[in-house]
Amino acid sequence: MSRIEILKTYKLYIGGQFPRTESGRYYPLTDKKGKVLANICLSSRKDFRNAVVAARGAFGGWSGRNGYNRSQILYRIAEMLEGRKAQFIEELMQQGLTKTAAEKEVALSVDRLVHYAGWCDKYQQLFSTVNPVQSSHFNFSVPEPTGVVAVVAPQDTSLAGLVSVIAPVIAGGNTCVVLASESKPLCAITFGEVLATSDLPGGVVNILTGQTKELLSHIASHMDVNALVMATANAADWKLAQEKAAANVKRTYNWSDNNWSDASAQNPYFIIDLQEVKTTWHPIEQIGAGGAKY
Repeated sequence: MSRIEILKTYKLYIGGQFPRTESGRYYPLTDKKGKVLANICLSSRKDFRNAVVAARGAFGGWSGRNGYNRSQILYRIAEMLEGRKAQFIEELMQQGLTKTAAEKEVALSVDRLVHYAGWCDKYQQLFSTVNPVQSSHFNFSVPEPTGVVAVVAPQDTSLAGLVSVIAPVIAGGNTCVVLASESKPLCAITFGEVLATSDLPGGVVNILTGQTKELLSHIASHMDVNALVMATANAADWKLAQEKAAANVKRTYNWSDNNWSDASAQNPYFIIDLQEVKTTWHPIEQIGAGGAKY
């Protein structure tokens, strides 16, 4: 007697949990031959709002960790991804890659996490400054996390692009809500399973699946999102994002021109894009006659 194969249910990843979309909607994902691979959640505006609440709740704790601890956690994510590489290779092959290309993409994704793990406790040294001033003060400029970042992930890559946009966001102490590739979403929620078992606090990364055309306007206009990264953007979407983001002076970044499989797509400038520069003045104590300080 033949058995019925149990297909994996791909849900959302919000606040460290795996809820189904509140709308109950889904879309079927098929391979090149028309075979249905999975039913993918079609996220709603409410799903996005829930994800932003989770990201905001996690921001204080995550941004308050020192860079070395964030580095350890990103490295742990890389370890967990390495340990499940066979599953990711299989999912990438289901979405059209050859085995060789799939193996290369998983290896690149692991290496990219390690790359940004190394930058967690170093980027502030690179980008902070001691500024010259014409008074008896020290003047320091130091980068600090922007806050909650919304990300529209690359559409043409399932894993490498996703990892490449998440890693610099969280390396810099931000939290994020990511809309995964609509056409290649399988690895996104599986990557959420890696995050859930890797010491990363719930809510730091939240992953949704669905349609950019349905959610972009809401993502860009949400008043508790501090920055928006478009890793996939045509001219119309980018114009809409900038117009809607102006409501709360949201920072907007267009990363869509990057080739995420190239070494140039990893550098600390992606981290600094999502940092605010805080400048502090500190008086210099001077010793006068008789040892008096002034």
